[in-house]
Amino acid sequence: MPVPTRRLAILAVLVAVAMLFGPDSWPGVADTLPVGPWDLPGPVVAANVVLLGLAAIDGLLAGKAGSVEIDREMPRAIALNVRGDVTWNLRNPGPVRRTVAFGDEFAPSLRAGVRRARVTLPARGSATVATEIMPARRGDFAIENLVVRVEGPLGLGARQHRRSLPALLRVLPPFRSSDDAELRIGQSRILEVGLRSSRGLGTGTEFDQLREYVPDDEYRRIDWSATARAGRPIVRTFRAEQNQRVVCLLDNGRVMAGRVANVPRVEHAMDAVLTLARVSTGLGDKCGLVTFDREVRSVVAPAAGRGQLGRITRAMYALQPVLVESDYRKAFSTTVSRFRRRAMLVVLTDLVVQAVDESLMPALPLIARTHLVLVGAVRDPEVEAWARAEINDAEDAHRQAAAIASLAERDQAIARLQSAGATVIDAPPDELATQLADAYLRFKARGRL
Repeated sequence: MPVPTRRLAILAVLVAVAMLFGPDSWPGVADTLPVGPWDLPGPVVAANVVLLGLAAIDGLLAGKAGSVEIDREMPRAIALNVRGDVTWNLRNPGPVRRTVAFGDEFAPSLRAGVRRARVTLPARGSATVATEIMPARRGDFAIENLVVRVEGPLGLGARQHRRSLPALLRVLPPFRSSDDAELRIGQSRILEVGLRSSRGLGTGTEFDQLREYVPDDEYRRIDWSATARAGRPIVRTFRAEQNQRVVCLLDNGRVMAGRVANVPRVEHAMDAVLTLARVSTGLGDKCGLVTFDREVRSVVAPAAGRGQLGRITRAMYALQPVLVESDYRKAFSTTVSRFRRRAMLVVLTDLVVQAVDESLMPALPLIARTHLVLVGAVRDPEVEAWARAEINDAEDAHRQAAAIASLAERDQAIARLQSAGATVIDAPPDELATQLADAYLRFKARGRL
């Protein structure tokens, strides 16, 4: 069925305006018309009927919109706030030139540069339209239909067709600390090689090899049985143990919905999870994930290998903070029942004193008895700046007092967690991931995992 175009609407308005200010304003014309200067409804309606008739004929001449070939090329997955390319390829199989307009069903949060376009396709020709998207929200985005409109020769009428072009776009959490993770993997490997090959330094917890004694080797490293067999001093060298376990417990409850540096706390925590997963699996250890709020949302068993990073990403990319109090006891009980072997458990949450006292502290013994526990949280630099700011008026004084009280409560929560056996890292948003990775490397070097 033909549909009107914007050109038709503009032309109809122009005709109505022209007749509104005429015909008495047209010299020599008013006396020849059969209507008076105020008898305009009839001519206006007649003119519009003529236009609609032309539009209908024009639409019929446009041809079938479904005959225009169109496809969409876009990524299957993209990181939050990262640009991605989208391309539409159009082809006109007919023998005449056609003007084609189309519109795609992109959600506003994908921030597409172009969602609608109009192109002229030569006979049996093709065209390409490209744009960029930069998603502002994580999760799945289903893109179903695309509307194609082919205009007639006059541009007054068109034929329209809704085409199914289903696609699913996954918007993943950004891995902002990726470079820092790779740097730490490289440094650790270089250090391990250096320790294993340098004079006198064969440290670690897992036996590596026997080699001949050199000056500055520690006497306690001498293997006396091997020395007796070889007839010369032989020492044992060690390396960092592999196949150890790191499990991240990501809080997705109310306390993680707040923003720090204009980013939700949960997304800073996701960056830390990705960093720990990349560093630990890159050094031969296994990393797992538990996400929770009032319920346990997902569990990824610890595993090694590069593919584990993708599995962990898929388990948490669509999470949106749930505005409820998190059940730490349920999350910890699930963790210890699923993973009985000793591991480094990294609890990523916020240090709200009420939540720590009422929920986290009572549940902590469930995991602290067997596992090495780290608690990671994002410290808000803006609150610290308020606590140190110069006071110029009453509003500044109130803000500073509130900031100082908030930081004091946070320090109290940290002290209580430390007294219960947890290591606490409360870091600015751009340092949380790297500080947790460094803590993992320290514990690994000391054989505490």
